[in-house]
This record gives sequence, structure tokens and C-alpha cells, in this order.
Amino acid sequence: MQAINDFILAAAGQPWVLLLVLACCLIDGFFPPIPSESVVVGLAAVAATADVPNPWLLMLVAGLGAFSGDNIAYLIGRKAGTRRWNWMRGPRMQSGFRWAGHELRKRPASLILVARFIPIGRVAVNLTAGVTHYHHLRFVGLTVLSATLWAGYSVGIGLFFGQWFEDNHLLGAAIAIVCAVGLGILVDLVINRLKGKPPVVERLRDPEA
Repeated sequence: MQAINDFILAAAGQPWVLLLVLACCLIDGFFPPIPSESVVVGLAAVAATADVPNPWLLMLVAGLGAFSGDNIAYLIGRKAGTRRWNWMRGPRMQSGFRWAGHELRKRPASLILVARFIPIGRVAVNLTAGVTHYHHLRFVGLTVLSATLWAGYSVGIGLFFGQWFEDNHLLGAAIAIVCAVGLGILVDLVINRLKGKPPVVERLRDPEA
């Protein structure tokens, strides 16, 4: 365990670690398996007691990567259209595109902001925004805000929990990551239950809900 902690500290202090953060956050915008939350929250947990990497710089790089990834997803959706591939042509997907287009016109801010905290949800919403040709400049403005809030939230969670585990950075990072993902899902559940609607993920799975 000490060897693992030493490795985490050594890696966190390397200049290339911020490039890793940037790459993970960017790719995660259109490819969900890349664990951007795990990387950002985990490094923030280490920074809470080891002072590396710099939390403010980590937040800046994470936000930049998240913003870039979200907008790449938008451009992919816009270029692909709604009937480019077979999986897009089914009645459920077509209904989903119509639902997302309607929701983006009616309440784009809440949809895009909430979806950014849900790994699969943000990819689906951002792709759909492009597919349905949601106004690009408005999308850019909303993703600036959502990426900033997400980066601040992720780093803040890591710093908060990381300070409790000064002698075990691995455990502190693991607990912080679980809490960050859990709180993101909880935000989605609470906001949408208060509105009397299913969570974003459920509505993406069943657009008629």
C-alpha cells in the first residue's frame, strides 16, 4: 500500500499529468468509457494533502477539456445527422431526437447542465444537440458554464474528501470518486423528481416517458 501511495504522489507531481487530465476530459465528451471524473477527482484528492498538482490549474485544465469534448460531441452529431447510420433510423431513436430537440428548445440550460454531471447522459445530450441542430452559439455558452461548474465540483469533492486521508491517498481518491459520481446521479434524481419527471438517463432510454 505504501508503494502505491508513493507511486500516486510521484505521478501527481509530474508535468504530464495535466496533459492526461486534458486528454481524458476531452475524449470523455464523446466516448463515455474514458473515466474523466476518476482522474480529476482522484488527483484533487491527492492535491488536498500533497499540494500537487495545483488545484486551480487542475480545475482550469479539466474545464477546458470538458468544454472541448462536449463541443466535439456536438459537431459529431451535427455532421452525422439523424439518419446517417442504421441505429439512428429506428422509431425509438427518431422519437428520442424529436424529444431532445423539443427539450433543448424549451429548457436547454437545465438539460445540458444536469447532463454534464452524468457520464452517459452528457454524451447523449451533446450528440443530440448537434443532430437536432440546436443553436451552436447558445450551446457553446451553456457548455462553458456546465464545464466550469463540473470542473469546480469535481476538484472540490476531491479536495474535501482527500484531506481526511493524508496517509492513504488511494483510499481518499477512491472515496472521493464514488461520492462525486453518486452526487451527480443524486442531483439528476432530485431536480427531475421535483419537476415530476423521470431522470435524464431514464428519459434518454425511453423518450416517450
